Parts: sequence; C-alpha cells; structure tokens
Amino acid sequence: MTDHSSPVSADAKPQRGIQSLDSTGELLAALVAAARPLSLRDLAAAAGMPPAKAFPHLVSLLKTGLLSRDASGCFEAGPLALELGLISLQRLSPTREAEPEVVELAASTAMSVAMAVLGPLGPTVVRLEESPRPLHVSLRVGTVMSLVNTAIGRVFAAHIADDVRAGLLAQDPLRLAGAYEADVFADQGTPPALKNTYAQRLAQIRADSIDTALSRPVPGIDTLAAPVFDHTGSICLVLALMGPSGSFDSAVTAGPAQTLRTATLRLSRRFGWMG
Repeated sequence: MTDHSSPVSADAKPQRGIQSLDSTGELLAALVAAARPLSLRDLAAAAGMPPAKAFPHLVSLLKTGLLSRDASGCFEAGPLALELGLISLQRLSPTREAEPEVVELAASTAMSVAMAVLGPLGPTVVRLEESPRPLHVSLRVGTVMSLVNTAIGRVFAAHIADDVRAGLLAQDPLRLAGAYEADVFADQGTPPALKNTYAQRLAQIRADSIDTALSRPVPGIDTLAAPVFDHTGSICLVLALMGPSGSFDSAVTAGPAQTLRTATLRLSRRFGWMG
C-alpha cells in the first residue's frame, strides 16, 4: 500500500515566502555588508529601494529590536540581532564549518589542502584533503608545524600575542622543520626580541594575509597558507594549498593565492570577523 502521508520535499518546488519580509531581509543584508551604521537614505540606497519604501520596514525592525539607532540617528544592529548573533557564534565549530571549504578548495584548485589549528603543542594539522595527485610528503593529520620554517606555522606566529609566540618558539626544535632559539631570538628579554629577518617576515605576512614556502621545508613542494579569524579577531585556523614546485603560480598576487584568500575571508566572515 502506498503511503501518501509523507510531506513533499522542500526541493520539489520553490517555497512561497512573504514578499515584504524579503525586502526587510535586503535591508538587513545591506547593513551587514556596510559593516557600519547607515542613515535611512544610505541604507535604502544600499538595498536598492526608495527611502519611503524602506522606512516602514525599518520601523518594524526597530520595534522588534533587530535594529536600533545611534546618537546621530543612523541604523545599526539592535539588541535582538546581537543576541541572535551570539547564539550562532556559540554553536559554531570552526573546524566543522571549514570542512566544506577545504573540500571545495581541493576540487577547484586540484591541489592538496591542509587545515591547521593552534593546539597545545603548536600549529597542528587536523585535516588533509589530498589532490588527485597525492603529494609524497611527511605531512599527516596530527603533524605539528614549525613556527619558523613552515608557512602554516609562520601564519600562526604572525597573529598571536608576543608572549604566546615566545613560549611556543622555545619548543620549536620538536616540530616538523623546527628551529632553535638562537636562530630566532635576538636577545633574552621578556619576551625576547625577534631577529629582524623573522620579525620582518611576520610583518609581511600580516600585510599580505598570506605566506609562501617554496621547496621548504620539503624540497619540490610549494605551499601557500592564509589565516582564518573569529569574531574576536583572533586567529582560529590556517588553510594551506600545496602542490609540486612549478605546477602552479605561487606568487601572493596570483590566482591560487587569491582563491585561498577568498576562502579564508569567507570563513572569517562566517565566524563573525568584521576586520
């Protein structure tokens, strides 16, 4: 006997919504994209609608607490919006949320992709998506990377506090391609000052939002690594593209680097980063 009681799949046909709420959503999306308070005129323009049409929607958003107005009368996120955002952030798992991005990066670039977090022993690979042509390298899930001689480690080093970095660098010889303190520190202050070459490299990483490792530490393998930030502005993940040297353009302005930056920026926005 055929069961006719099952609900129709949501994918079977487009779901009918409320048109006025669609317009309300466009106003909220425009405010999020601006990332700053907007006047009625500017917010309406950003959403592509006349101010007279936008105003009633904004009044309702004010009443519900999704929006509020600052001292100059501009619209900004209200208390209800902030509470909803906090609930969403509390439920986020950066590694879980990044999983589809890792798979998509590997598929779109035909390169291997690594995801790393800052674990108790240092930058640690927690996900590795192999390319169609797997790389013959010692990198595995659980590998702890040098903060000095690997792109993944340097990206973390560029974005953590000085005292945290100093503590981790003291243990760097234990990691993959690790360096000794004498190779990194210029003096023994608290925290010790970094040698100019290393400090300048970290500053460049912060400026470029990406780092490269060309045939180092593994000869014949090039790596691009970029940071992912959370809502506090702290680094929470690093994603890295890896491929045989010469098989892709490894310049920080080239296509693979731009693809990686786009992916990490998308994740950072997902995690609430507004930088």
